[in-house]
Amino acid sequence: MARNTTLIVTRHGDRDGEVLSLKGQQRALALVSALQGMALDAIYSPGIKRNLDTAAPLSNARGLPIERRTQENPAPRLAQEAAGRSVIWIGNKGNIQNIWDSFALLEPAPLEYGDLHIVRVDANGRVTVERRRFGPT
Repeated sequence: MARNTTLIVTRHGDRDGEVLSLKGQQRALALVSALQGMALDAIYSPGIKRNLDTAAPLSNARGLPIERRTQENPAPRLAQEAAGRSVIWIGNKGNIQNIWDSFALLEPAPLEYGDLHIVRVDANGRVTVERRRFGPT
């Protein structure tokens, strides 16, 4: 990842089949509060309903569109588009793991509902990962 980049990664909200459960809807709303005070330049998500529904409250709160990206191997394009910016990827287990592996991040990937990892690359190229939890338990 490029210097001066922040990549926020989380999994879509809890689901019941292909749609968000009530807990997932609550988690989607909680994402807005979890990111309060953080700069955000873009919201990226695969075009899957549960991902888009998780991103919708954040999109509405920030006035940012949800930019749909392919769920297969998103890391190369994400690295390019996120360069020098602060962006969020609201993904699925497989593509989140792909991102983690592609960027050679050592922390466990945020694969559980409510995991929120903030990957920062500073001006010197130093990478840090801040792990958070959000939403209902």
